[in-house]
Amino acid sequence: MEKRKLSFWEIWNMSFGFLGIQMGFALQNANASRILQIFGADVHELSWFWIIAPLMGLIVQPIIGHYSDKTWGKFGRRKPFFLIGAVLASVGLILMPQAEIFIALLPALWVGAGMLMIMDASFNIAMEPFRALVGDNLRTDQRTLGFSVQTALIGFGAVIGSWLPYVLTNWFGVSNRNEDGGVPMHLILSFVIGAVILIGSILVTIFTTKEYSPEELAQFEDEQAHQDTAVVEKESSLLDIFEDFRKMPTTMRQLSWVQFFSWFGLFGMWVFTTPAIAHHIYGLPINDSKSEAYQTAGDWVGVLFGIYNLVSAFYAFALPYIAKKIGRKLTHSISLTIGGLGLISMYFMPNEDWLILSMVGVGIAWASILSMPYAILAGSISPLKMGVYMGIFNFFIVIPQIINALIGGPLVKYFYHDDAIFALVTSGVSFLIAAVLVVKVKDVDDVVKK
Repeated sequence: MEKRKLSFWEIWNMSFGFLGIQMGFALQNANASRILQIFGADVHELSWFWIIAPLMGLIVQPIIGHYSDKTWGKFGRRKPFFLIGAVLASVGLILMPQAEIFIALLPALWVGAGMLMIMDASFNIAMEPFRALVGDNLRTDQRTLGFSVQTALIGFGAVIGSWLPYVLTNWFGVSNRNEDGGVPMHLILSFVIGAVILIGSILVTIFTTKEYSPEELAQFEDEQAHQDTAVVEKESSLLDIFEDFRKMPTTMRQLSWVQFFSWFGLFGMWVFTTPAIAHHIYGLPINDSKSEAYQTAGDWVGVLFGIYNLVSAFYAFALPYIAKKIGRKLTHSISLTIGGLGLISMYFMPNEDWLILSMVGVGIAWASILSMPYAILAGSISPLKMGVYMGIFNFFIVIPQIINALIGGPLVKYFYHDDAIFALVTSGVSFLIAAVLVVKVKDVDDVVKK
């Protein structure tokens, strides 16, 4: 037997929930540092607060992957996790910028960090099963397209989330100032809108997508191709994750180093772009986090983040065709190189408008990071372990972020003398290292059209 070939719109609906997830994620990425600074965090402390994000991924994704592999009921295999994650993430989105309402109980900074933790845990609960669903529902010859469509939806969602504060202020007149020094109304409203869209997009996937049962999956030819290497499962436990980690395929081990340097660079960009741009481009004091000029710089960072996500959304559609011509490895290597040069170029740009060009390069790399490694990985792992290995693969996303979170702040304070722009240059160099390492990866089922 063979899986049914899905139409483009079936694949689109299957991944549509990613639009809402990434909208919330983009709101967090573009604005969490700004909100935490408003609540009293210093620049060199930001990466320590952001360590919550990768820690949640490290803990949550393998567990969710394991249990989503074992789950089957009237609501499906992966879909229950989408919905639970979306509801919890929405709570975090609504409450994080309004943390000051809990000031009678705890300092706003603590509450804000706590809501950041809830959001990150919840995004991970929803995100990993979406990756596994592509492996579940698509044939081998459609997986690159499946992950590329996911990347496009991630891009569109991130554009909406990144631009929303700027749009609310400049198009609809919502104030980006708070006379009391708190979080401006345009940020609070943006996070509420993000929560509503997150729930709505997840429901689209839940109501339009059918999942294969475990019995159906076991009958498909492309699933059976891996049966000889899979462990026939009797009673499995959560502790099996450690054994699965030990037995990970060679391709996955090789990709781990590519992922390490890719995500080390991304984390530095997400954490330090706002203070870097405010100081290096706008000429503001490094400790300024409440002035109108700082809010303007922060809004422009949201626009820039939207640009790289918009570029990634369109580039994602081109990736399957480029990969067919030159291979997935070379496609990923070139994309990472362009992104690395984009980040490094931010140091040399004369004003904020020129940063748009830098973000075009970052968007090309981001699209490839979100699709190529997963397309390469999916062909090398057993379908019986698709969920848990997608979760374990997340180790190589979160561990570099944890390391950057621990050392990024001290680097900015003691080596870069509080000039955060050098953190972005470091991120660019990290991308270039990843571009070299991907060449050594063994791509099991890549098909290059001669």
